Amino acid sequence: MPFQPIARRTFLRGLGTAIALPALEAMTPLAAAAGPAAGQAPQRLAFLYVPNGMHMPDWTPEGVGEGFKLNKILEPLAEVQQHISIFSGLGCDNARSHGDGPGDHARSAASFLTGMHPVKTEGRDIRAGVSIDHIAAKYIAGDTPFPTLELGCEAGKLAGTCDSGYSCAYSNSISWRSPSQPSGKEVNPQLVFDRLFGGGSAADVPESQFRRRERQKSILDFVSEDTQRIQRRISMSDRRKLDQYMESIRGVERRIADPASRLSLSDLERPDGVPKDYGEHVRLMGDLMVLALQADLTRVATFMFANEGSNHRYRELEISGGHHQISHHQNDPDKEGAISRINRYHIEQLAHILKRMNEIKEGDSTLLANTGLVYGSAIRDGNRHDHHDVPVLMAGNLGGKMVTGRHQIFPAKTPLMNLFLTMLQGVGAPVESVGDSTGTLTLV
Repeated sequence: MPFQPIARRTFLRGLGTAIALPALEAMTPLAAAAGPAAGQAPQRLAFLYVPNGMHMPDWTPEGVGEGFKLNKILEPLAEVQQHISIFSGLGCDNARSHGDGPGDHARSAASFLTGMHPVKTEGRDIRAGVSIDHIAAKYIAGDTPFPTLELGCEAGKLAGTCDSGYSCAYSNSISWRSPSQPSGKEVNPQLVFDRLFGGGSAADVPESQFRRRERQKSILDFVSEDTQRIQRRISMSDRRKLDQYMESIRGVERRIADPASRLSLSDLERPDGVPKDYGEHVRLMGDLMVLALQADLTRVATFMFANEGSNHRYRELEISGGHHQISHHQNDPDKEGAISRINRYHIEQLAHILKRMNEIKEGDSTLLANTGLVYGSAIRDGNRHDHHDVPVLMAGNLGGKMVTGRHQIFPAKTPLMNLFLTMLQGVGAPVESVGDSTGTLTLV
């Protein structure tokens, strides 16, 4: 029997629950009827940030063009190498002091996606610029429930001073909805999960959450009737895709609920669902981001692996000192080696995210191929606090709009914002400049 077409914006609903469906073959006829462009997979943008710079000798690839060799830090990306491009030579000039003295960490996070020089202040008169994610959302968010999604793995206040006279809002944010309004990020996976999938009336959501906790139910139990109804209308291929999607949701749910992953009792606060292991925390938040993109709950996401200037201790790597402390290595080989290991550990988590995105099929393409994901930092070397030739890579090609599988070197002082402008124009945004951009990049 031919399957019955269903609307793209279809939700599985239950008590306090609304789960968006992934792209299915059954949605194609209705999408095609709406016009040629409507039948295509949506384009997504994601921006992932890591703090304290990079040990560049172990980051920079050997060779240029297609024949480049991944260096020590980037080796975990070997499986997806053809889907990434490494860019050398791009700089973040507005992270420099320009007469404002110390505060490179605050300026780096604040300028990474805005390309603007933040006003040095501890008070309410904070000012940076509108970030790329919010500019992009104006043009590609469509009817998604969340125009942008802001995630992180380290909580941080948006008031007070965190770096040499700069407000904490600068160090703890890369997403700015207006020049004076940073977007708060969510670091608790449980709250992100509930936000993405706990739709429904305001009265029903608390009851749904209570039943799930008390009766150890999955959120999928509340949409079982809707799921069965949809399964009767779709092809076997779509059923398999739906089963895989639902299993991904259930897998994330299990990891959030696992008591062994909770914060230790020595911590002052124990927000439900925050893993004790940092790597698991990054992967879990990454999986939630992927689910949100896959279900078209959002098309624009930001993810801070840690706040800028973070002094997180990577005990799982048997590194005793804090990240920020070690980044001031003063050319000590042991400290440089520790920074390189931290950098590689971050890349291992990125590899998990990219592999997952590459496994999700969207017609003849993949979620990764239909996304432009940038990973990097606005600091080159944490010891020098320099901002030229910053570490940055791009994964995915925006449905063929960008070039991947390359190492490309640009002239010195080429603004990082030129990459973001290129990506904005790639998704059809009629934008001629952003931040300190001087033009688009020629990607070969």
